[in-house]
Amino acid sequence: MQEKPSQMATRTMVADVGADLQEQRCTLVEVEGPDPGRVHTIGASRTVVGKSPDCDIPIADVTVSRRHFEVQNEGERYLVKDLGSTNGILLDGAAVKEAYLRPGALLKAGEVVFRFQTEYDPVRIAPSDRETFGGLLGRSLRMREIFALLEKVSPTDSTVLLLGKTGTGKGAAASAIHENSRRGQGPFTVVDCGAVAKSLIESELFGHVKGAFTGAVGLRQGALEVSKGGTLFIDELDDLPLELQPKLLRAIEERVFVRLGANQPVKFDARLVAAAKKDLWKEVAAGRFREDLYFRLSVVTIRLPSLRERPEDIPLLFDNFSGPDGPRYDKLPPEAQNRWLNHSWPGNVRELRNAVERSRTFDGDGLEGFSQSRSGAAVPGALAPDYHLPFKDAKEKLQDAFEREYLKRLLSRAEGGMAGAARLAGIDRKYLYKLFLKHGLDKRDAKKKGSR
Repeated sequence: MQEKPSQMATRTMVADVGADLQEQRCTLVEVEGPDPGRVHTIGASRTVVGKSPDCDIPIADVTVSRRHFEVQNEGERYLVKDLGSTNGILLDGAAVKEAYLRPGALLKAGEVVFRFQTEYDPVRIAPSDRETFGGLLGRSLRMREIFALLEKVSPTDSTVLLLGKTGTGKGAAASAIHENSRRGQGPFTVVDCGAVAKSLIESELFGHVKGAFTGAVGLRQGALEVSKGGTLFIDELDDLPLELQPKLLRAIEERVFVRLGANQPVKFDARLVAAAKKDLWKEVAAGRFREDLYFRLSVVTIRLPSLRERPEDIPLLFDNFSGPDGPRYDKLPPEAQNRWLNHSWPGNVRELRNAVERSRTFDGDGLEGFSQSRSGAAVPGALAPDYHLPFKDAKEKLQDAFEREYLKRLLSRAEGGMAGAARLAGIDRKYLYKLFLKHGLDKRDAKKKGSR
């Protein structure tokens, strides 16, 4: 049960919960003892617990030694050490001499029981003066606060958790963190848990040896190994299977891992950045995500706002995506500006970028085909479900209408025949053929487009 300490981590412990910036603070809560319910704050470096009044946390109990144990703050991790006490210490019921603490763990010294937990205190960070950070753009107060936080966090080795809806820029933020870190010259490795078959995610992360499973014809290095000296970005973390989460947690804490089908440990030496589109704390409450892994990853948490939360950034983003030779937002007619500002942007920055590109290719302002404005009013020609049908039938009807409309629009902009259309859509060519047959469309239209 005894764990060996590993290299010291950085000491940045700042988080963003909702719209407020907060600092992570770890405490020992007295569960059983002379003062149940009392909260003891762990210091910045070393906190000694014992019966002596000279201890940082004095405990008046006869079963506690004068200097019973200490907790060392290693930045991202907290190491508890027995200081030669008479009755020793138990961590979750197991005797230890030294071990790393996890949120929620129960630590017993003599007959006194503590619970190790994480709390948050509000902090203020002055907004940055910059309007860009890597691939992120924004002049709104919210984005400049995020830039200020990224400026502080990026040079450290702190684990970062990025939260936000699809298209808010989590990938750009992860890349910017890497580029501005001391590991910026190392590899930037991406694992998208949502794009990998669940049966292959373990191999994708940890690698495998020959014969580990059917189809494993040789040794394969996983992302944890490939990212050595750089940054590992785990995207769509909320899609990581529950059964793999303990293995990832051990790799992060012990800084070693084992390839699938092997016994030999491999050193893990990379900074970890993770991203999720769902609220991971709600996933923890629902039993779909491990609490200990959540707290281990949430040393620094940054929630990227949706585009409708920062409409003042739309002109800046429009001009950036339009390019130096494209139209300027301030030159658009007032009614066009209002359409851009009042659109709901469910796809966030990614949707806006696509709309700007479409506006440069076709006539119109690029917002055709979107279903709603911010006010919820329907846009002419939008796809809408038939609410009078049973749920399954309404869903299938809407899906069929979407597929047909998507294919028609795909043909209007794809070049290179069916191969080019498949590449543009990001789907397999055979599946694209099936969709054309399903909706009675002529695949020769794509070939004609590509032969002009």
